[in-house]
Amino acid sequence: MLSVLIPIYNYNAYPLVLELHKQCLKSKIDFEILCQDDASQSSLNVFNENINSLSNCSFVSLKQNVAHRENRNSLAEKSKYEYLLFIDGDSIIIRDNYIKDYLSNLLDFDIIYGGRVHPKKCPSDNQKLRWKYGKFIEDKSAENRKKKPYQSLLFNNTLIKKDCFNKVKFDKYMKKYGHDDTQLSYQLSVLKSKVNHIENPVEHGHIDTNLVYLNKTKESLENLYQLHQEGKIDTEFVRIIQLHHFLRRTRLVFIISKIYSFFEKPISKNLTGSNPNLLIFNLFRVGYLCKISSK
Repeated sequence: MLSVLIPIYNYNAYPLVLELHKQCLKSKIDFEILCQDDASQSSLNVFNENINSLSNCSFVSLKQNVAHRENRNSLAEKSKYEYLLFIDGDSIIIRDNYIKDYLSNLLDFDIIYGGRVHPKKCPSDNQKLRWKYGKFIEDKSAENRKKKPYQSLLFNNTLIKKDCFNKVKFDKYMKKYGHDDTQLSYQLSVLKSKVNHIENPVEHGHIDTNLVYLNKTKESLENLYQLHQEGKIDTEFVRIIQLHHFLRRTRLVFIISKIYSFFEKPISKNLTGSNPNLLIFNLFRVGYLCKISSK
C-alpha cells in the first residue's frame, strides 16, 4: 500500500515518524516508514535510532554522502509498496487526519501534493529571509497551486505512484543544491502525469539563517542555469528563466550583471540583516542569474 520515505540530514526526525506511525496504524493499512540520514554523522542520530523500535519503521545512516537527490532515489529503490509518500525530515505534521486525507484522494491521480506552510511567527530575525520567502511566496493554497499544477509541485510532501516515479527519478548527476523538484516536475509535465493538489500541508520545521539561505539561493540559481543550458528544463517552465531569456534577447543581461555587481554588497547587507526585503531578494535573484550567465 504505502511507503513513507524520509530523507534526513542532521535532524531529529523521531517526533515526525512517531506521528506518522500512529496515523498509519489508525488507518489500518499496509505501510512502511523508511528513514535515511545522508552521512551527516550527527549526534541527533541517537534519537533517530529510536525509529527502529517502531513497527514497520527503519532508520539507517549512510556511511558516505550521496546528496539529497540520490538519497531520495535510494529510499524509493528500497521501498516495497505501490505508493510513495516523500516527506522531508524537518517537516512537522499539523493535521490529525494527514494520512487519511492522502488515502482518500488516491483515485485517478499519479501524484498528489499536499502543500507546505511556515510558522505564523518567524523564530528569529536571523531567519527572516527564508521565513518571509516561504510564508509570502511559496505557501499557496491548493486552489492557487492548481492554476499551475506542475510548477507548483514540490517533493517535500508528495505522494506519487512508484511506477510513475521510476519513469523519472531525481537526477543523480546534478550535485548542487536546488531545483531538483523543478527538474522532476518538468519531466512529469512532459509525460503528462496526472497531478492533484489538496489542502494537506506539513509545516516547515527547520528554517535556514539569512546567510545560509542567501548562499543556497545562489547555488540553486547556478543549478537552474545549468539545467536550462543542458536542455533539462524548458524556458517556458520557469518564470525567472523566461525573464532571463527576454533580457538576453534585448541584450540587457550584461548591463544588469554590472549593475548587480555594483550594488552586491548593500543587497547582501539587506538580505542578511534583521529585516530583509523580498523585492530586493527578487532583484538579487535576477541580478545574480545575469551575473553567472554573462561570464
